[in-house]
Amino acid sequence: MFIHQGKKRTAKHNLQIASLLSFVAGIVNVAGFLAVAKLTTNVTGHFAFFVDEVFKLNFWQGIIYFLYIFCFFFGSFASSFLVEILSRRNDNYVYIIPTSIESLILLLIACFGKNLVIQNPDLIACSLLFAMGLQNSLVTRISNATVRTTHLTGLFTDLGIELSQLFFYRDAAVRNNLFSSVKLRLTIISFFFIGGVVGGIFYSEIGLQVLLIGSCALILGIIYDNIKLKVRLLHRKYRH
Repeated sequence: MFIHQGKKRTAKHNLQIASLLSFVAGIVNVAGFLAVAKLTTNVTGHFAFFVDEVFKLNFWQGIIYFLYIFCFFFGSFASSFLVEILSRRNDNYVYIIPTSIESLILLLIACFGKNLVIQNPDLIACSLLFAMGLQNSLVTRISNATVRTTHLTGLFTDLGIELSQLFFYRDAAVRNNLFSSVKLRLTIISFFFIGGVVGGIFYSEIGLQVLLIGSCALILGIIYDNIKLKVRLLHRKYRH
């Protein structure tokens, strides 16, 4: 799921990571919005609000929206920076640190978010945007830009293009690639929706502690990949 990168990845690997991370993003999207009434998985809307506040000369509020954008950007930068450092030591474990940081952020917000909603809601928004920047950058790097999981605008655009192409391309190989890509887009959209439903249902009961589900899902993903890696290495060792 995480281990294979670039050309080593198969459609199955991409479906696995898309299912996990889009589910987490769906939870974060709904929980963040219900808690602080801000988008916490992408920055498209924040950029529009930033420009609007600047034109209104509300510079302090404009700075807040700019900070949201910067946190997502910095999460993306930090994730890629860590991947570059770790890939020079061991390619098999490049995903562990960024995913662990994301999981830790979700855990901390789940534990302390109730007080932060009252005292500093902007810190919650910034933290979740940083975590989603981490996730989006990591999955983009791992999948060679095939999988993106934190927002749906580009996904629906790609899905529309690929579905339209099915009416015109008759070559079997091309159609198989298109069907595979459509399946991936639908998987991401579906699990983002499922994560959102889970986030909404459980938020009404336990508030931001719903983020514990996302945190645990990431940890389980790391454990699953580590077990698979160890089994593969043992198999190679005894085969030789």
